[in-house]
Amino acid sequence: RGWCGPVGRAAATGVPSGRPALHHEGRAAAEVTVPRAMCAVSPHPGRQVPYVPRMSIPIRDVSVPIFVNALRSMSAWLDKAASEKPEVELFVQRLAPDMKPLPAQYQMASDSAKNAVARLAGIEAPSMPDVEATFAELKERCARTIAFVEGIDPAVLASGAERAVELKFPNGMGYRFNGQAYLTGFALPNFFFHVTTAYGILRSAGVGLGKIDYLQHLGPPTLPTAK
Repeated sequence: RGWCGPVGRAAATGVPSGRPALHHEGRAAAEVTVPRAMCAVSPHPGRQVPYVPRMSIPIRDVSVPIFVNALRSMSAWLDKAASEKPEVELFVQRLAPDMKPLPAQYQMASDSAKNAVARLAGIEAPSMPDVEATFAELKERCARTIAFVEGIDPAVLASGAERAVELKFPNGMGYRFNGQAYLTGFALPNFFFHVTTAYGILRSAGVGLGKIDYLQHLGPPTLPTAK
């Protein structure tokens, strides 16, 4: 039997697929029908998750530019950091004792981006050993990652949304996704965990970063000043 989780504002949790579900919020109940075909494969055995509609834009457009913009911003943060704080001091900074320090956040952001795009394309990601010991080397790591993800043929990525992706952890456990669910449910959130952690480390260490640095890919405002 297939079971679906919440679908939009109308919850179908606990309702056998193909039967209507009711959702009450102090108003008339909304009825939805969730057929079995609209349930995607869940990482939890014996359970299913809500169907995610197929993307109406190429999966490359919601992966490669997002990774590239963030990596370019991260590279620029190091320029500002180098102008304000000793590099050796920042290299050992971390947000909490059990979290990885600044260089590792850059390395894991790089890995997250290149591995995600490689999995969507069905190819092997290039190996990048975590040996960076200077800001210049971290910036070069960002540049190599950008070159790799931008260099993948869009035609190869075209079928990425439907490609089967298996994600396995060292303990043997893991998840099975289609490409779209992998990108939106794991790859992008995991990538931005490391991007945001790197930003937080630099900011907490006194580097003068702000939201404008985090969103610098937007460039100058495009609307005129209000009169």
